[in-house]
Amino acid sequence: MRFLIRVFIIIVSFGFISILWFIRRHTPLIQDNLSIKDEGADSPVTFDTLLHVQLLKKKTLRSFCSKRSKINQLPHTQQEASQTLSSIAVNNKFNFLYCKAPGTGVEGWEQLLEMLMEKEDVTLQMPVHYHQQFGTSKALSEYNVTSMEAMLKSYTKVIFIRDPFQRLIYAYMHGLAEGLNFEEFIQYILDGQSRNANAEWTPLVSLCHPCIVQYDYIVMFGFLGSEVRHLMLQTGFPESIQIPEFIDSKVRWTYSWLEEQMFNELSLVQRKQLCHFFRFDFAAFRFPHSLLWDLTCISESS
Repeated sequence: MRFLIRVFIIIVSFGFISILWFIRRHTPLIQDNLSIKDEGADSPVTFDTLLHVQLLKKKTLRSFCSKRSKINQLPHTQQEASQTLSSIAVNNKFNFLYCKAPGTGVEGWEQLLEMLMEKEDVTLQMPVHYHQQFGTSKALSEYNVTSMEAMLKSYTKVIFIRDPFQRLIYAYMHGLAEGLNFEEFIQYILDGQSRNANAEWTPLVSLCHPCIVQYDYIVMFGFLGSEVRHLMLQTGFPESIQIPEFIDSKVRWTYSWLEEQMFNELSLVQRKQLCHFFRFDFAAFRFPHSLLWDLTCISESS
């Protein structure tokens, strides 16, 4: 009798788990942290859901810019404007502007654009609103202020974002530590800050200036596959376009263990300093399930 009861409990439990898995696998959900639920990162989601996510992200960003009184206009002098937009790249064939923030997924995006550039039959279906030819240069800072303003108004603007602590791990893992261990690497950044500035760890708000560049798409690492396809279709590419597989969602999961190990190498003082260092990024983008934010920054801000 006891054996039958155990079998019954096992069957019921398995059925309940299967139902939960099915629901999580097939239902796109929106969290308060403005991202698609993690369990569905590799699942197909509707464009309506992705569009809603984009609207929420941009709403949060606009709120940040208005509350923080950040500069929201391009400087008028050529030197200041070029310096401000030094991290913005241009693709004139497809009318894209995007911020070159290392380790955020922008590398895969550039490879995709390169692949599309080689195909003569890949063209936009929508008419281009601004017809002036800007040449072949890929750096927005090389244009004059008038051309910069024109492209900022007419081109599709994309920013790729990633949790700040994961960006630091990416920089460390890619050999930028010069023989330092992770704790020493972090201390080097904290001690130098502006003096040791590097695009690999510069806060996205300072690197990409999202209060000046009104980005049309905010693409988060871990969701590149679904969001990039949505972006391409919305900007006029045919539905038959073949988007290569982005493996960022798998990389994000592998970072979970590594992130915890490296987080534990830091002192509480260093963690709090990192919270301050990336405070504007956390306020502007609200990264989901951020170890640094969840375990240190929240307690600091409350």
